[in-house]
Amino acid sequence: MAYKVGFISLGCPKNQVDAERILAALDAAEIEITDYLDGADAVIVNTCAFIDEAKAEAIENILNMVELKAQGLVDKVIVTGCLAQRHQEEIFTEIPEVDAVLGIGANADIAALVLRVLEGEESLFACPSRKDLPLTGQRVLTTPEYWAYLKIADGCSNCCSYCTIPSIRGAARSVEMDALVAEASALAESGVKELILIAQDTTAYGLDLYGELKLPELLTRLSEIEGIAWLRLLYCYPDKITDELLAVMAENPKVLPYIDMPVQHINDAVLKAMNRKGNGAAIRETVARIREKLPEAVLRSTFITGFPGESEEAFEELAAFVNETEFDRLGVFTFSPQEGTPAFDLPEQVEREIGEKRGEIIMADQYEIMQLRQNDKIGKCYEVIVEGYDPYTDSCTGRSYMDAPEIDTKIIFTGRGEYPEGGFVTVEIFGVNEYDLLGKAK
Repeated sequence: MAYKVGFISLGCPKNQVDAERILAALDAAEIEITDYLDGADAVIVNTCAFIDEAKAEAIENILNMVELKAQGLVDKVIVTGCLAQRHQEEIFTEIPEVDAVLGIGANADIAALVLRVLEGEESLFACPSRKDLPLTGQRVLTTPEYWAYLKIADGCSNCCSYCTIPSIRGAARSVEMDALVAEASALAESGVKELILIAQDTTAYGLDLYGELKLPELLTRLSEIEGIAWLRLLYCYPDKITDELLAVMAENPKVLPYIDMPVQHINDAVLKAMNRKGNGAAIRETVARIREKLPEAVLRSTFITGFPGESEEAFEELAAFVNETEFDRLGVFTFSPQEGTPAFDLPEQVEREIGEKRGEIIMADQYEIMQLRQNDKIGKCYEVIVEGYDPYTDSCTGRSYMDAPEIDTKIIFTGRGEYPEGGFVTVEIFGVNEYDLLGKAK
């Protein structure tokens, strides 16, 4: 019997890569993936559980699928991913209509487990070791064919006091370099031109396997692959941004001068409570080195407001740092206490409303900063990867080295009609529309 399975994947790009490997395993087992949930033999919800908002989204999607099951529109509901790993038995207890809960280690045998559910096994629970999670293997890309994520490690050994990742995914596990080069080569042969390197901490790559930081060497080897034009880094921790890494970025034209560096705070007391490596002075020194060695670098960061012990003075220090640093891209999250983490029980908890208000203040300042930085780009030319064409406005959208897909801004440009998706074109900027740049193809 040919089974049809619907698939919903939530959360971060790292979880998305796991989902792509699940899809490949199902495809190899001749289980059809359908975009139409009505009539599906099963729906898999691949979940996130990093913060409360992510858990709420996951539960909402599970409940929606359970409702479709009650209506007879889908037959089975299967939960995978981080929520399944973190809240294993609780899912069955709270949502007994779920047919299977499969932890991340179960991805190694995912097709066989899904078939067992499809063939009638009830209340299937499988949560083997997290180390069983496959870090290599075939993928069915869910991104456009010209760009893809390359997950270079799983788990994390930093143990920030607010973070659930070590308890969900375990300590950092780097993928062997030869395996990554082979995977990247296969992606390039399939048409991928931009590789986006991801891990919980990309800059820690290799420390567990080789005893030293190996990201610079990995970038060098990946840049040698024919067909790969852009290499982009996400999730770089400030304490591991070495001069060697910056030198590779400065000297290798394929490695984009784009650094996504989650800083989280600048006040020393708050950083210590977060169990972050280094202090405010070290973070400022890292920013200065980046700006010195990579003058054209786009610097993206994230911060947490309302962390326990964040006094008004500590917040004012953070706000001043944001204004003086003038990040190109910035996101702010309100502290979300997660049960089981050290930060959950810290004294001096800050009211959520206060944390949210502080985040709004920083983002209002950042809007003004970004407007100034975007206006500075008027009259300049950038190489842009084309992402789409709108025949009604006869304009295209694309991204330059300054923009990671799905999280940053876009460049909207006109030219000589339609440009092929995934192709490169030089665009001269002539204006700004909110966050996006406006330009004309040269």
